[in-house]
Amino acid sequence: MFGRARCITFLSLIFCAFINGWAQNKSPKYANEFLNLGVGARGFGMSNTQVAIANDVTAAYWNPAGLTQIKEKYQFSLMHAELFAGISKYDYLGFAIKMDSVSTLGASLIRFGIDDIPDTRFLYDANGALNYNNIQFFSAADYALLLSYARKMSFLEGLSLAANFKIIYRNVGSFANAWGFGLDIGASYLAKGWNFGLMLRDITGTFTAWNHNTDEIQIIYTQTGNDIPETSLEIALPRVILGVGKRFVIKQNWGVLPSTDLVITFDGERNALVSSNTVSLDGVFGLEADYKQVAFLRAGVGNVQDIKNFDGSTSKQVQPSFGLGIKISQLTIDYALTDMANRSDALYSHIFSITVRLDK
Repeated sequence: MFGRARCITFLSLIFCAFINGWAQNKSPKYANEFLNLGVGARGFGMSNTQVAIANDVTAAYWNPAGLTQIKEKYQFSLMHAELFAGISKYDYLGFAIKMDSVSTLGASLIRFGIDDIPDTRFLYDANGALNYNNIQFFSAADYALLLSYARKMSFLEGLSLAANFKIIYRNVGSFANAWGFGLDIGASYLAKGWNFGLMLRDITGTFTAWNHNTDEIQIIYTQTGNDIPETSLEIALPRVILGVGKRFVIKQNWGVLPSTDLVITFDGERNALVSSNTVSLDGVFGLEADYKQVAFLRAGVGNVQDIKNFDGSTSKQVQPSFGLGIKISQLTIDYALTDMANRSDALYSHIFSITVRLDK
């Protein structure tokens, strides 16, 4: 009874924090959007339908409540992807440790960056001569550290609650940098083979404070007639993700796992399946077929958008994805082919990830 009361109090605090974050309706759209790309080739291969079914170390990102389903003492995961025809690099490193039979800790490190960007401000020297040796290079990169804790609830079998504390660092060369902090809340419920998931991202609003190096950009901003920024604040508004999935046994040794997620955002109108001035809804669907849960074939569709044609009309388009996976002893290797860029350019990305499971 005491545990149930604590849970009700906990959920009430979450609701109040969510309403507080929702009230910040002047926040920019797509703040910290790199944190919504996803991690792990399994997730990408299924169009990111992982909130209900993620049950390994990557659950710390998708829904930390799924960490309680880890069976081994330790899990590690590593992912590398080159997106937008190799222009940007996207990397992920995850670690999870099973503390006891009811609680799990996790840590995730994410980097999304574009390196070797030419700085041509000093391309012409003081005499007006073109000097390519004056070109310097810098990186624009976003980093995020997620610290996760998940626990099984004793008052309701199959229910797990969890939280992520997020630390964000972003930098654009020596021109600007930012620090941010946020909180995610996750819940999962397992019943009769069904997996249900709820993920509340940026539940209190994730605040990112930018600091601009005015000495580096003062001349350029003055020449272009722009205001010189010094500090600015971005607030990522909450988003709600509901998920459900279930593995069905087709016949001996063969199984199939369909899953779907509903994503609800509150930062204004988006190009989504359903949208309004305040709330937008988007749906994604994924499917995973397996043989003895050792070899996997995956597919998914999502990111439904209205695309404007040359004749001025619009048409619905979706983003497809495909994936493969194989489990060898304590090692799992996953691959995904997904369109992370403009679909009209057909810039598909290859994503690889490796997960290691250790009991000692």
